[in-house]
Amino acid sequence: MRRTPRADERDTASSTNGPTTTGQLHASAAALAAVRARRRCCAAMLIMPRRGLLAAAVGLIAAGRVPRSRTAAADDGAFPADFVWGASTASYQIEGAVDEDGRGKSIWDVFSHTPGRVKNGDTGDIACDHYHRWRADIDLLARGNFSAYRFSTAWPRILPSGGGAVEQRGLDFYERLVDALIANGIAPWLCLYHWDLPQALQENGGWLNRDTSAKFADYARVVTRRLGDRVKHWAIFNEPNVHALFGHGIGDHAPGLKGLPNMLAAIHHLNLAQGRAVQALRAERADLRLGTIISLQPARPSSDSADDRRAAERFDAMWNGACLDPLMTGAYPAPVAADFAPFVADGDFATMRQTTDYLGVNYYAPMYVMHAPQSLFGAWFGAAPAGTRFTAMGWPIDAGGLTEELIRLRDRYGNPELYVTENGACYDDPLAADGVVHDDDRIAYLREHLAAARHALAAGAKLRGYFVWSLMDNFEWAEGYSRRFGVVHVDFKTLKRTPKASYRWLAEFIRNQTRRN
Repeated sequence: MRRTPRADERDTASSTNGPTTTGQLHASAAALAAVRARRRCCAAMLIMPRRGLLAAAVGLIAAGRVPRSRTAAADDGAFPADFVWGASTASYQIEGAVDEDGRGKSIWDVFSHTPGRVKNGDTGDIACDHYHRWRADIDLLARGNFSAYRFSTAWPRILPSGGGAVEQRGLDFYERLVDALIANGIAPWLCLYHWDLPQALQENGGWLNRDTSAKFADYARVVTRRLGDRVKHWAIFNEPNVHALFGHGIGDHAPGLKGLPNMLAAIHHLNLAQGRAVQALRAERADLRLGTIISLQPARPSSDSADDRRAAERFDAMWNGACLDPLMTGAYPAPVAADFAPFVADGDFATMRQTTDYLGVNYYAPMYVMHAPQSLFGAWFGAAPAGTRFTAMGWPIDAGGLTEELIRLRDRYGNPELYVTENGACYDDPLAADGVVHDDDRIAYLREHLAAARHALAAGAKLRGYFVWSLMDNFEWAEGYSRRFGVVHVDFKTLKRTPKASYRWLAEFIRNQTRRN
């Protein structure tokens, strides 16, 4: 899932970067001071860091006076009869059992155990203990009326060293999960990679090493040979753009690398790995429906200045285009093509451009972008408009951005088949004395975004499904267990699951859609 940077990242996203041959911009001390002064002038409108919450938003939420948009009260409308209703999770965020049944270490095991990397020193060692409690979690899916479940397989659970010997106990776990999902009438949607690279591969360069793309294709073959007869929907990656930027550019995610050259190399090799994996899976089975998942958000200038407009164009190309265009068009977007040129070898674009059956869209919020010469690539997160509402992550709420993005995909890439594979909101979710989490703000968010999805459908976008993020509260990356996105509350001391009001609302919404059809 996507994220916004901490305040210190906004000021120093490239301050520790080494020299680059790809045109990275560097600011003088005077320019940096000017940018910081500008930020102070509009501080009330800035997108807050992940570890903070806009003070005004806190007051509104606590008082129960968070303003609702007109969309929240709009008629829900009907979705097509074959529309897919799902929930999404990720392996490291929920599984736990990091030392069981031969699982190798991942980059997130190492990162989370490094002091200062994750809030409160939290790790995914136990997480939601899904590895042992998966039957109860499938029951939650069934009771929630979900027809599909998007999960990820953990590469180090299956290939502890990243390649070589296969750990059959890891594959056994996913086979049990898949069989139980099918027995409960829930279609398994398998994502091959949600950021948990085997540490053994990281020690050989990880995504900075071109050879990792071939290792990934081998891993994809291993999984499909075991599960391809039952799993028909496959996602190659989850959010390679976020993984590259925050894990390899600013160092706030595993593996904690910094610098524009690292980020560019990671993006290129992830794109290469994706193409090779699609080829590998097609060669194994012709009946698979293959796609990939990218965090896509409108990039809007923070002001009407020419500098901010150019910055938004560059940010859009880097965030939205650099992992999408090579797959769909066989090239990098023009504003950033020169940045990637040093990494492109003969035949790379032919490998990266592959025919897929669908595109997964993860959408949470629009991005407001400012000209920031000192930042990683000359553009960074800036001010949101006055009056914007925010979630507890400090992310602006604008359901219209989802409609905008889906229609843009319709127009720019030949109207591909689309699924919203993540959408949801983080709020502070206390368990009330009556045993219920009354998360009315999340219900309002979901209602607005489902209406926005229906608007995109009415406009001709080929939207075929919607997956909420997330089924349950989980390990929220660098935020540890301090942030909650689930429609099911998890007590991280007892691991008890408690469906929230939003879970019941969404289950009823899905039930009503089924009845209409």
